[in-house]
Amino acid sequence: MAQTTAPEGQGATEPQSDITRLGNLFSWQSILFVLLCSAGLALGVFYIFGFTFQGQRLVEAQYYWIFIGLFSAAAFVALPATTGSRGRVPFYDLCLAAAVLAICIYFFLNAWDMVIIGWTHVPLGIALWALMLEVARRSGGLPFFLVVLLLGLYPVVAHLFPGIFEGIPYAFPNTIEAHVFRSEGMLGITTKIVAEIILGFLVFAGILIATGAGDFFIDLANSTFGRYRGGPAKVAIVASGFFGSLSGSIFSNIAGTGSITIRTMKKVGYPPHYAGAIEACASTGGVLMPPVMGAIAFVMAVTIGVDYRVVVLAAIIPSFLFYLGLMLQVDAYAARTGLVGMPRDQIPQFRQVIRKGWPYLSVLLFLIWGLLVMRWEFYAPWYACLLMIGLSFLQRHTWLTPRRMIETIRQIGVLVTQTAAIILPIAFVVSALTITGVTGSVTSGLVNLGGGNLYLVILFGMLACFIMGMAGLAIVAYIFLAVTLAPAIINLGGLNTIAVHFFIVYYAMLSVITPPVGAAAFLAATIAGARPMQTSFTAMRLGIVIYFVPLFFLFQPALVLQGDLMPLIYLLPSIVIGIGLIAAGLEGYLLKVGNVNNWLRLPLVIAGFVLSFPALTTTAIGGVVSLLIIGLVWRENRQVALAS
Repeated sequence: MAQTTAPEGQGATEPQSDITRLGNLFSWQSILFVLLCSAGLALGVFYIFGFTFQGQRLVEAQYYWIFIGLFSAAAFVALPATTGSRGRVPFYDLCLAAAVLAICIYFFLNAWDMVIIGWTHVPLGIALWALMLEVARRSGGLPFFLVVLLLGLYPVVAHLFPGIFEGIPYAFPNTIEAHVFRSEGMLGITTKIVAEIILGFLVFAGILIATGAGDFFIDLANSTFGRYRGGPAKVAIVASGFFGSLSGSIFSNIAGTGSITIRTMKKVGYPPHYAGAIEACASTGGVLMPPVMGAIAFVMAVTIGVDYRVVVLAAIIPSFLFYLGLMLQVDAYAARTGLVGMPRDQIPQFRQVIRKGWPYLSVLLFLIWGLLVMRWEFYAPWYACLLMIGLSFLQRHTWLTPRRMIETIRQIGVLVTQTAAIILPIAFVVSALTITGVTGSVTSGLVNLGGGNLYLVILFGMLACFIMGMAGLAIVAYIFLAVTLAPAIINLGGLNTIAVHFFIVYYAMLSVITPPVGAAAFLAATIAGARPMQTSFTAMRLGIVIYFVPLFFLFQPALVLQGDLMPLIYLLPSIVIGIGLIAAGLEGYLLKVGNVNNWLRLPLVIAGFVLSFPALTTTAIGGVVSLLIIGLVWRENRQVALAS
């Protein structure tokens, strides 16, 4: 996904030049962009809260078409067609913006007939399809464009594919009708996700960023972890975790917090590739960290058909384990290399940080209460926005002056436009998979390919997740695999639905830090001035937890708070200790014991994995072996201490 957020400390005043071409706040293109986004946001509030005009409510299709038109037009204004057009908005882009808005307004006027009698207009449908493909290219790059184009055209040639990939064929006009005018396509789940479910969260994130929440989270992390060894790295982990949960984008998280944290880590002695890898891992985990999480969490909730709060609760333990592993490795590296914390005079006082940032904490607590207790899935972020705006007037540094309010609207507009530009075109992929019936054949094909063996099917699924996630498009990978792979695993093994879907999401995200693609690691390497492949391999090591924990909660759903929770009594302690041993083996330092000699590092990693494996037998064996290895490490450090 293209980056959407300015670096921390800049707020929303001047977006980075390589993200949009809006220019200064009062440039004509910025004003046009703000007007389009303001109309879209106002319409969203009108529809979501059920307001009426002359006794009439907007029907779903009417709202969707106006939303698509306004934010697609905003995308043509804000997102450059090529790198050479970043500083200006050419005339042809204004024509494209006007065209997509006019087509959607025309569809809005015929929305009732579209729903009731199946009204269509194929020529305009083809035009809108082509325009949305261009939006996909500008927002997600060439790989995303090719995914949407080729999978979207699959129904035309579905009958030519062999075996499990053969589907019901559709002529091109019929394919366009399904993609554009039916609930399988643009009037279906993808538009619902961005126009209804996550719109309020994007607005909330924009308001927090504009009022300085990013700076607050960095200061809060500094005041809490800055004094400890390797403090800046721990600050990066905590700040990126919180910021990623709010922004929902791996790449905007790296561009936002990474511009500060990577520089600080390098100053205290972390190598550039290590600093970049830390930021890449922390940002990757942030989009699946409660309480807000990224757009993919909402997609999951809608796909599975559960409350959003169920997804949030299920993500608590996996997120904790991921960040625990990352934090322990960072601490072990700092201990082994002798890195210290930040200078005391550079660490903000905790009381002052809380005194200055209490509105952000209050709003976050309110949001969590609204989501988990009151179950205001659609309304909680909007209420939180009102609360944040009200609290902003209590302190000078958060005061939303008229100028800052315009900046805030523009920041929100960038977030919504980029998110819509990524998610809306996925409708063509969903439609293609649905109308051809290929999802069922792929599901049965995976089972047959694995010979009915659950473990082989899971292995094929892991490879599919990794390959489809290579473009950094975890949402696309998840949507495809949720309707193909998930039923195969669930039906074959009788596994928990939530656990299976989390397994798919986590493995689809692996590619952004894993060679040879590693898009998130490559971006962090650019900021850090490091070699991309070296950064990616380091990120892979630091994010080791994400490679095996999804397998754990696949077979022990208690780890995603599903089913019988009693196994957590022994599961959680053994996994936590196992992760600690794995971190010690990878980094060469065992907490409270000392350095680990090279010949003991691999055995320690293996023992930690066996100990953490969620089965009583393996846990017992791993425990015994781990104690023996820890004893050896302690003895060697004791001998070194006596010799010195």
